[in-house]
Amino acid sequence: MGFSADWLALREPADHRSRSAGLLANLAKRVEGHDTLRITDLGCGTGSNLRATAPALGANQEWTLVDYDPALLERATKILTEWADEARTIGDKLVLVKDGKNIGVTFRISDLNVELEKVISGEIDIVTASALFDLISEPWMRRFVQALRSTPAIFYTVLTYNGEDEFIPAHPFDWGMINAFKIHQKRDKGFGPAEGPMAAATLARLLKEAGYGVETADTPWVLKPSDIALKTELLKGLHRAVMETGLIADNGADDWLFWRTSMGDQKGSRMKTGHTDILAAKA
Repeated sequence: MGFSADWLALREPADHRSRSAGLLANLAKRVEGHDTLRITDLGCGTGSNLRATAPALGANQEWTLVDYDPALLERATKILTEWADEARTIGDKLVLVKDGKNIGVTFRISDLNVELEKVISGEIDIVTASALFDLISEPWMRRFVQALRSTPAIFYTVLTYNGEDEFIPAHPFDWGMINAFKIHQKRDKGFGPAEGPMAAATLARLLKEAGYGVETADTPWVLKPSDIALKTELLKGLHRAVMETGLIADNGADDWLFWRTSMGDQKGSRMKTGHTDILAAKA
């Protein structure tokens, strides 16, 4: 499982505008009064989740950004340095000042299949992730929830794919393409057979069973003609995934992709990709 920094940069504006402002505000209320917030971000990529979340939180924050790809962590260092008003390195920590907030960042290369329980341990205030859990199997989610319970942390994850997709205008192959894509999403992405479009519902259920109070919010990408670059890459990725399943004839899928991409910048066209945000705290 891996994603390029270019893809993460392309999706970041849609990610940030699609998040639930209400759930983020509720998170901020739950951690008011902490002198310093300790936050662990799983599968952090280039730090997009930090850039979207940190502005809503307290004045002093300590983030641990966890990813298995050192190239993404290196890119995160560069992007976060450019994002901040001030940035300096102290030992192995990147120290940022952004809009009056002091944000310390430690980077951790980790394989979460092996080191999950080590990463989620000790005194953590928030465990967070973005666009991660639809790639994960239910057994791994159970491990995650068990590890989370060992900490006092609130859990906040955003943009988990939920399979609620829509295209305007419609095409006769839409249903077949989307359903083949959902089947592909349930393949093993490195953490066992993925929950794919069922991930948000499965994760919310496991958290409730473990005694957490759970809030959810629908947070779809709604892509319009101005999002033509992201729409095009998303459609190409969907097409590649469908081709790997062998469930749709090549010529039919190719025709669908050509029609969809040619419609992409036409007035009135729209593409919705469903996501769910989750906020969970011990009841």
